[in-house]
Amino acid sequence: MSRILTGIQASGRPHLGNILGAIEPAVALSQKPENESFLFIADLHSLTTVKDPALLQSNTAAVASAWLACGFDAEKNFFYRQSRLAGFHTELLWYLSCLTPYPMLANAHSFKEKSDKLSDVNAGLFTYPVLQAADIILYQANFVPVGKDQKQHLEMSKDIAATFNRVFGEVFVLPEPLINESVMTIPGIDGQKMSKSYNNYIDIFLPEKELDKQIKRIVTDATPLEEPKNPDTCLVFKLYALLADESQISAMREKYMAGGYGYGHAKKEFLELILTKYKKQREVFNFYMENPDELEAKLRNGEEKAKEIASQTMNEVRKLLKFA
Repeated sequence: MSRILTGIQASGRPHLGNILGAIEPAVALSQKPENESFLFIADLHSLTTVKDPALLQSNTAAVASAWLACGFDAEKNFFYRQSRLAGFHTELLWYLSCLTPYPMLANAHSFKEKSDKLSDVNAGLFTYPVLQAADIILYQANFVPVGKDQKQHLEMSKDIAATFNRVFGEVFVLPEPLINESVMTIPGIDGQKMSKSYNNYIDIFLPEKELDKQIKRIVTDATPLEEPKNPDTCLVFKLYALLADESQISAMREKYMAGGYGYGHAKKEFLELILTKYKKQREVFNFYMENPDELEAKLRNGEEKAKEIASQTMNEVRKLLKFA
């Protein structure tokens, strides 16, 4: 059996890009009987950018609810908040930090992206890769699903774990990246990569009226209603095609090319598609957001399960360090 670990920051509510690019592929992996999945909400990591505790708590609930809504089985797998096991994560962070060279961290993407303005870089952001390594090897994960932009950080986690094994003794499984080459970049409503940072995302869990407002903001050209349109250059069509089946895509393509079909019509069909395709997911999401005790029970149960494995790993680490 392979252990697969995924950490999700609570920097905001999950959007369509997160769902298509990360959540649905990870849930599919978790549903395979040969896999054992660890899904944690990286709320400690989120503190590097989110300083409002109430917002962080709300984001954490939204992330957890979204994963449950998309089919993650919290009973079969491990489902927990990083902060509720912070003692294990941060203790291991310190041990690993004492083995991690400065140049490695200075070369990390997470630091280099902001290094031109060092006043905006906090120590948490600089040591982000070390905490990430602790998050992974604490649970002896075999594989970590990552996008290509995160591959460097996982390689660093593997190098840090290998250094500990070499210096103090074999204890950690060396994690490998699990990169889904078929995952595409999901465009946002302005054509750039969908991102909370760009405020160009689509939140499928919003109430219908608010979701409609987001979809109406999708950028289109000025082609008149009566004229034929090119579906292959239209952002609305591209987003629709990510969710629709072949017959739906073909039907919309014909409408575009025939003329007399406006972008407003296409946006309405896209809204209806989301409401239909994600009807159950929206219901489950709303249930957990409106019943926080139910969500809390799921997380606390997962945290008790995860605690057992974290304790076993740290007992072995402390023995090697002669701290136990």
